[in-house]
Amino acid sequence: MLSLLNSFRIVALLEGVSYLLLLFLATPIKHFGNDPTYVKLLGMPHGILFLAYIVMAIMVSQEKKWNTRTLLIVLAASIIPFGTFYIEKKYLNPRKK
Repeated sequence: MLSLLNSFRIVALLEGVSYLLLLFLATPIKHFGNDPTYVKLLGMPHGILFLAYIVMAIMVSQEKKWNTRTLLIVLAASIIPFGTFYIEKKYLNPRKK
């Protein structure tokens, strides 16, 4: 069974990928190609992953005893393109302390 941290790492990766697909693939196709299909297909899964990321970040912060600043950085990363990948390297990498 996956630990909370490993589950969060997976959700963070999926959330980051879905955000990039939504921003750099689906949105341009919608606006330049007048085809909202991809936004509709990617929007709901991304929204669910975003909410899961937020909830799991709070749970992991309690488990790892992060201070408020660290939690806010992890939460803010979810709205910055490539942010969750930074969080993976900086805060979630199991090889780091």
